[in-house]
Amino acid sequence: MWLAPMPVLWFALRRPAWQAGLVAGGAWLMGSLNLWNYFHLLGIPPLGWLASFGAEAVVFAGGVLLMRALVMRHAIGSAWLALPSLWAGFEFLASLTPNGTAGDLAYSQLNFLQFLQTASLTGPWGMSFVLMLLPTGLVLSYHLLSRERRLALKVLTATVGIVGALLVFGTVRMALPQSGPHVRVGLIASDANGGAAVEPPGSPTDTLLSDYAVYARQLITKGAQVIVMPEHVGVVRDNDVAYVDGLFQPIADQTHAVLVIGVARISTAGKHNQARVYLPNSPVLTYNKEHLLPGFETTQLSAGTKRLYFDAPKGTAGPEAASKWGVEICKDMDFTEPSWRYGNAGVGLMLVPAWDFSVDGLWHGHLAVMRAVENGFSLVRAAREGLLTAADEYGRILAEKTSNAGHFATLIADVPVEHQQTLFQILGDWFGWFSLGLLAFVLGRLWLGPRTKGV
Repeated sequence: MWLAPMPVLWFALRRPAWQAGLVAGGAWLMGSLNLWNYFHLLGIPPLGWLASFGAEAVVFAGGVLLMRALVMRHAIGSAWLALPSLWAGFEFLASLTPNGTAGDLAYSQLNFLQFLQTASLTGPWGMSFVLMLLPTGLVLSYHLLSRERRLALKVLTATVGIVGALLVFGTVRMALPQSGPHVRVGLIASDANGGAAVEPPGSPTDTLLSDYAVYARQLITKGAQVIVMPEHVGVVRDNDVAYVDGLFQPIADQTHAVLVIGVARISTAGKHNQARVYLPNSPVLTYNKEHLLPGFETTQLSAGTKRLYFDAPKGTAGPEAASKWGVEICKDMDFTEPSWRYGNAGVGLMLVPAWDFSVDGLWHGHLAVMRAVENGFSLVRAAREGLLTAADEYGRILAEKTSNAGHFATLIADVPVEHQQTLFQILGDWFGWFSLGLLAFVLGRLWLGPRTKGV
């Protein structure tokens, strides 16, 4: 990803504008074909793929042409910033759509932990900005080297300096000691019914939930203090609530553990994708998913509007545990909200029931890790047709297992629960707005800057 745009940028500086735009847009579309089959599996028609990635191709081509035009006018500094600011600004605006940040380039770097720490400063948009800045800087430096060596070295130094500074920051941040409390978490998921359906109300749901309760007790006997299970395990109506709560609340009361499970909740108040949270000797807490899956959920369910966080039960993570714990559901974590508000509330552990689609288990399951880094909390996510994942606030995967590892897949991990304050948590989407402002400046340079050509 760091070098992929370079051939297109190099070509753009040596060919007519129409050829540069055509090659840039075509290259982006061809690179997006790796998601063709994924869109097909989700039932999205070919036009949906074309509309999504066609828009990205146009934006990328526009950024390449903007860079080229500024170079031709010898506005080298603005040319250096043109593509990064346009792309980061575009991703920021795209995050306001129903798919949130899911398409951001930053997610290609989830395994590059030193660079991933940039998200704690800027969110995903700063990472995407740098991913476009490096190839632009390298190509511009090479382009200028034979005629304006000093300017070429300035561009190269600035480019390498920014990347180097961020990697040093990330290295130092990850070296900080984790002196806070830890909690032992247990995750459970079953793909026994193929994972591709929500169990209907009545006996099918009752039986499945009863099995989950059995496995929850087993993990608690092994030391688990928190149990997280998937979303949409089954349909729960008003007359089913007493049975469901009767399975899990006694476990919480008797063992002093916390249990979280997701159900399709149908009541007189509406239909929701709901997480039910069982605390020791406390009333049942509920959280309704805020960001619903377009189509499958938006046509049937109502979105939630309230966060859910609570103090860690006494003794669960040691007497020094002071952070709050929060609950989100699956697609909620494709967006910087509501995680940002949880971070501001001081949440140190996020509990996430989820449901993926097998083929996207690794990719979509790890998107949530970005939210942990941005907002300084650890993540525990249990997905059907996906992964059981525990990660810390630096994005390190502490333990992981596929949900099809057995009839019921289970996982135990020790996870830190101390909240870490971040710049992103303090300032929020500041870098998205900064990118748009920088883009406005660059466009102003294009229209109002020097008209000299030849570089």
